[in-house]
Amino acid sequence: MKIALIALSAALVVGAGAVSISAVSTAQQVSKAAPAVVDAYVEATFKGASDTWKGRIKQDETQRACSENKNELSTAEFQKVLAREKASVVFPADGKVIGNWKEGAKIAQNGRGGQFSDPPDTVGGGNCYACHQLSKAELSFGTMGPSLNEYGKIRRFREDEAKAAYAKIYNAQSVMPCSNMPRFGLTKALSEQQIKDVVSYLFDPESPVNK
Repeated sequence: MKIALIALSAALVVGAGAVSISAVSTAQQVSKAAPAVVDAYVEATFKGASDTWKGRIKQDETQRACSENKNELSTAEFQKVLAREKASVVFPADGKVIGNWKEGAKIAQNGRGGQFSDPPDTVGGGNCYACHQLSKAELSFGTMGPSLNEYGKIRRFREDEAKAAYAKIYNAQSVMPCSNMPRFGLTKALSEQQIKDVVSYLFDPESPVNK
């Protein structure tokens, strides 16, 4: 599955910010969107799409919960989604989450793989710079997500922190339900090796991210 599918995880959840426990107290003040309204909106957005794309825009249980509740989950629903998404994370069988940072840099820069014009065999990227600052040398980056500059250095290159980063890249909603960040591993937008390489880009001391 491609980046656009994964990006759809963010696009389909109505509203902008990711919910937090502190925000749950306002959940009851937010009107719940009717399922039929959500379905109609999604269908209209992708009107005329191919059968392949129509299959991609079908929401899973978590996407539907976030859409219908406009990202403002009740405490019970928040915990339910968190548990479900955590259970979906698959760590590498060899126990290693660090790959090749040079390959990770390429993946972070690559935004192909989810465009309508991309051939089916296009190797997708993470398009990380669309939302984050990483290397100081990069002048063009998005600000939807936090800066990741010196990410590994700040975390003292700890193994548990690298594993946590792998989990978040694999499925951001396993860390924060209704996150805008794509679920790269869950939807197969990135392979296990690609995720390892991105984690290495964040954690290798020689990576430009940590210089």
